[in-house]
Amino acid sequence: MDVNQAKQEHLLALKVMRLTKPTLFTNLPVTCEDRDLPGDLFGQLMREDPSTIKGAETLMLGEMLTLPQNFGNIFLGETFSSYISVHNDSNQVVKDILVKADLQTSSQRLNLSASNSAVAELKPECCIDDVIHHEVKEIGTHILVCAVSYTTHYGEKLYFRKFFKFQVLKPLDVKTKFYNAESDLSSVTDEVFLEAQIQNITTSPMFMEKVSLEPSMMYNVTELNMVTSGDQGESTFGKMSYLQPMDTRQYLYCLKPKPEYAEKAGVIKGVTVIGKLDIVWKTNLGERGRLQTSQLQRMAPGYGDIRLSLEMIPDTVNLEEPFDIICKITNCSERTMDLVLEMCNTRSIHWCGISGRQLGKLCPGGFLSLPLTVLSSVQGLQSISGLRLTDTFLKRTYEYDDIAQVCVVCPFTSNES
Repeated sequence: MDVNQAKQEHLLALKVMRLTKPTLFTNLPVTCEDRDLPGDLFGQLMREDPSTIKGAETLMLGEMLTLPQNFGNIFLGETFSSYISVHNDSNQVVKDILVKADLQTSSQRLNLSASNSAVAELKPECCIDDVIHHEVKEIGTHILVCAVSYTTHYGEKLYFRKFFKFQVLKPLDVKTKFYNAESDLSSVTDEVFLEAQIQNITTSPMFMEKVSLEPSMMYNVTELNMVTSGDQGESTFGKMSYLQPMDTRQYLYCLKPKPEYAEKAGVIKGVTVIGKLDIVWKTNLGERGRLQTSQLQRMAPGYGDIRLSLEMIPDTVNLEEPFDIICKITNCSERTMDLVLEMCNTRSIHWCGISGRQLGKLCPGGFLSLPLTVLSSVQGLQSISGLRLTDTFLKRTYEYDDIAQVCVVCPFTSNES
């Protein structure tokens, strides 16, 4: 894994070791019944083994910790730590020692050295130690380049390098889906539901410390991953938030535009930035990792030039009796409109009032509330339809059907004696 650039023997020796948390020592317990030939021999050997837990010798986990025996796996979002030591193996005093550590990724080269100043001298059997840290933010091949330059006792300047190559793996598979809220009287709020599917694709369990959504400046977010019980809330995943290898969890969030943006129809359209997910986890012995997704984007539903929604409508009305509704007309375009409202009767819906009346000019992003009266001549669940808006500036007509639904009942009952 490491290659010396220079062929000659150097006075200094470079050692590099990755710093990771140790693991619990495991052993393989061997037992037998008392009537078997070994008798209590196996039990006695396990009780004398210093790595076993006293009183629980048959458990695989012991009381000792094991230092890492190899470089191990490094995952995106974790902190890479390494111990660098330069030792003077000669019997000469070495001067002007400069140790430099760089991390080469597929896109950049980072300097990880704590200090870029040279050490004046290094006596025999002495060493220079340094610990470097770096939060890994890219997957793929990484190369740790450690370079040492120094001057010998005779004034000769020497230089050598070592390369340590390792792979950064992906710890989580994150998938997101957006759902628009069902259209109803409050549809003007443009509620958006975000479902985040997070899968552990490592070989060890994870403790999910935090999974949150940081919304953009246009939205407020509500987490829907808690179950309220009394005054306290409990996670839908239980008290022990562990994610086993290859297991998947689904997190749900509700986003609502802030009032100052919800009132501006022209702001929330096209591709909008929702926010980004912030995921924090811990692995063996509390080793921490963190990932932040890029900004999540969604295509806001298009409403055309004019948006018509209902602010008020009764749930149930009587057959052939007029009832009132309030419509909200919003100019979603970037031009001023001069609107005319036409009300067209359908088979079951009949409008009350004058059709073809002038609504006046409506500036970009502006809206107006319009009270209307309507009656239904057919029982059952009926759709409010038959509204038509015309922009006299461009001679453009917009028709609106199935605006909302209302339940029509008959108030009369017949009693036969």
